[in-house]
Amino acid sequence: MDVDATNMSASARSAVASFKVMDVLRRANQLEAEGRTICHCEVGQPESGAPRTVARAAVEALEGPPSKSRMGYTDAFGLLPLRQKISEHYKQKYNVEIPTDRIVVTTGSSGGFLLAFTSCFDTGDVVAIASSGYPCYRNILQALGCDLANVRINKNFKLTATELRSEIQNRRESGKKALKGLILSSPSNPTGAMLSSDEIRELCELCDEENIRFLSDEIYHGITYGKQEATAVSFSKTAIVINSFSKYYSMSGWRLGWMVLPEELVEPINVLQQNMFINAPTISQTAALRCWDDETIEELESHVTKYGKSREFILKELADIDEIDQTNIAPADGGFYVYIDLGEHVCLEKGLTSTEMCRSLLDQEGVAITPGTDFEDPTSGKGECRFRISYAGGTDTIKDAIAKFREFFPSWVERVKQAKNTS
Repeated sequence: MDVDATNMSASARSAVASFKVMDVLRRANQLEAEGRTICHCEVGQPESGAPRTVARAAVEALEGPPSKSRMGYTDAFGLLPLRQKISEHYKQKYNVEIPTDRIVVTTGSSGGFLLAFTSCFDTGDVVAIASSGYPCYRNILQALGCDLANVRINKNFKLTATELRSEIQNRRESGKKALKGLILSSPSNPTGAMLSSDEIRELCELCDEENIRFLSDEIYHGITYGKQEATAVSFSKTAIVINSFSKYYSMSGWRLGWMVLPEELVEPINVLQQNMFINAPTISQTAALRCWDDETIEELESHVTKYGKSREFILKELADIDEIDQTNIAPADGGFYVYIDLGEHVCLEKGLTSTEMCRSLLDQEGVAITPGTDFEDPTSGKGECRFRISYAGGTDTIKDAIAKFREFFPSWVERVKQAKNTS
């Protein structure tokens, strides 16, 4: 029997933009499969893999007696011993007391975003995001039917209470719907800009005054360079904190994260977690219990030291490229990214954009970086002028990649110059 599939098309909500970095990764992997050597500077994935203690704990759990190796369901909020470890972490690092019943272990930060968005927002609600930010905020919120308010970052690549207050006032004066939420990361992906403790406090206070739910994405905490992170739960009883084991803890493929919840969202998120995920992966939870061992922390801190050396190398090399205006480089206070604006070295009308530059660099030199179209407000046009370099892949990779970039970039500048002369 023939089936007419004309009425079985994909849903309208699924028509969101792709996650561009994954498109770049797919092309890079294709070239590798053809025998090319690729410098992977596109994804924010630590080269090191999980800490040795964590990997051993996973093996021991799987090879243990059936009563322990079965890896069955856990409580929807996750293993209590793991939530206790997370609670202790907040006391030690931030001097904040978090009861374990306000901590939920999630299927990565992505699972946390979905739980947070569905528990806090309804179709048509307006959620503020930074004009330069993690693309999946935008894409998931749009898939859920939320409206977005792209708030322009300041000259320091930050969204602070000043910028948010301006957006609130503009919406009030123009009769637009009020903001229902704000999601923001600090340190930021892609810019690396980090809010100070006072800036986090001011954002929390403004959100509480205006009944805006603040979702604080803190997955790059632990990876900072001379500045101290602050957590939103230090300043607000209504904020949600989202964190992950993927970045500092170097467990990207283990799909494990956590959230710190306000009291009023504990039961709603418990119900949503039961229905959407049941629980985060049990083997990952079991292994993550070792994340705060002294041996583990020593290994993880060595990773941060390596990231710092890679960061210093990139910034020094970029400073030697006359064609790159140093004010067009984001501060890179934390995380493992450097974000750069090409300034005058694009010719949009001839298709010589950051997307084309990234494509050419990958095809010609085997260096994979990500165009700014993944991160920017689509209406701003800035995405086609910016690009991100990830230095999560190791110092040797970065040295090779930057050497090839410096070899490539003069030809790109000349290509743009010629295109403009023939316009």
